[in-house]
Order: sequence, then structure tokens, then C-alpha cells
Amino acid sequence: MDATTLLQKVRRIEIKTRRLSDQLFSGEYQSSFKGRGMSFAEVRPYQSGDDVRSIDWNVTARKRAPYIKVFEEERELTLYLVIDISRSTEFGTSDRSKRDLQTEIAATLAFSAMGNNDKIGLILFAGRVEKVIPPKKGKKHVMRIIQTLLEHESQSEGTNVDGAIEHLLKIQKRHSNVFLMSDFLGEVPSKNFKIAAKRFDLCAIHSYDKKEVVLPKVGMLPLRDAETGNVSWVNSNSKEFAARLRERHMAKKVQLNALTKRSGAGLISIEMNEDYVPPMLQYLKSKSK
Repeated sequence: MDATTLLQKVRRIEIKTRRLSDQLFSGEYQSSFKGRGMSFAEVRPYQSGDDVRSIDWNVTARKRAPYIKVFEEERELTLYLVIDISRSTEFGTSDRSKRDLQTEIAATLAFSAMGNNDKIGLILFAGRVEKVIPPKKGKKHVMRIIQTLLEHESQSEGTNVDGAIEHLLKIQKRHSNVFLMSDFLGEVPSKNFKIAAKRFDLCAIHSYDKKEVVLPKVGMLPLRDAETGNVSWVNSNSKEFAARLRERHMAKKVQLNALTKRSGAGLISIEMNEDYVPPMLQYLKSKSK
């Protein structure tokens, strides 16, 4: 993509998502995600006069000397966008791909966070973490994130959601709002997802295309695996094959629902031909109740 085309795409996304953010999302975002008042900063040795209720008994037992938890006022929030850019996200039978959809949602959330004076960070991943932009504030930073989403091409095969969450846990110790966007065609994460849901305000955004669930009945079709590039021929008229596609999709949705419910995380499922605004607003409104 040449520089002129890239700038035009960045500008189009800015105009569309900034309007959505200003008119619909900013108020819901601000009421949904509030500062937690005080956040954990560190532990230090107990000093005369310290409140004994602040003693960290685990550290005290390990160090064999009294240690207390130190808290600080949390004046700002951080939004982290953790986005799957594996080759399967380039698929789409509507006028946009799954990656286009994720970019629009990410930009809308970023502008909403900017309006709340929050920091915004970005992690792009496929088979491994490929790009990290540390959290910062401001429009210039948001535009950098949008540009990166548009121009970065995946360099690794597969989809390692668990690895991306593990990386986030290593670099972000404080409470943050995290939106994890993926088609979740790879293995559904488990352990790291649950840990992240306890540390962060975590929401998974699952994007899918109905043509991945129901193929047109046109006889033999070549299907290319978007992750590996392997091609196999299937009979689209086969009821058995159609049933397997539906079962695979439903099994994935059941897994994601169970995982998010157990861990206390949010889940938004968006089909490519649907408007993403209503389910996003519904989720944000549910957070503010």
C-alpha cells in the first residue's frame, strides 16, 4: 500500500469512527469504565505508625519480616487493544474483511478512550506477538495506532491468542481495560485468559463470517486454509460436511461463552454482515449498570 492510499484510508477511518465515538460511544465508554480510586503500587518494609491492615501477609511470611502494601490514587485508565492479525482475519465475503471490522472497532474505542483522557496501547499478534505500541495519550498516538493496524502485515503463521495474553500480562501490571479481538479459529485460550480477566477489565470480541458456517451448494469447491495456505477440495452439497461446519462453529461459540462466563470477562460476537454498533453499545451499557 503506497503512502497516499494509506493516508486516505486512515482519514476515512478517522472520519467514520470519530463520528461514532463522539455521537454514540464516548458517553457510554466514560460511564462504563471508571477509575478504581486506589491501585496497588508496591510492597515495602513495615514502618512504625503504618496501618497494620495494610500488611501483606504472604510477603511477610516469605521475607520473615513485616511488609505492607502501598497504594496510590488511580487518576487515569489505560485501554489495551489486543488484536489478531493472522491470515484468517483477511477473510470476508461482505464489503470488508474481519481485519477491516477489527480496525474500525479499535479506532472507535481508541477515540472514545482519547475523549476520556485515557492512555491507549496496542498489541498485534498472529502465531506470535508481532507489534507492541506502549500506552500513550492524544490524537497523534491514536492516528499512529490506526496506521499500524492498516499497514502491518502478518509475519507468522497460526493464531496464538494465549501467547498474546501472556505477553500482555508481562508488560502491563496495573489494572486496564482490555479488548481482545480475534476470529478465534485457533485454540481457545484458557489459563492466561482467566488470569487476565482477574487483573484487567477484559472483553473478547469474536468476529466471524456466515460463509464460514454455511457454504453455498455449488458442488466441489477448493478451500484454502487461510493460516497455512493448504488447499483441499470439498463437496459443498454434502450434508455431512455442512453439519461439520455448523458443529465446529457452535462448539467454538460454546467454548468462548463458557470461558468468558467462568472467568468473569465480557464477550461480544459480531457477524461480518451485521452492524457492530448495537452489540458494542449493549455491552458498554451493561457495564455501566
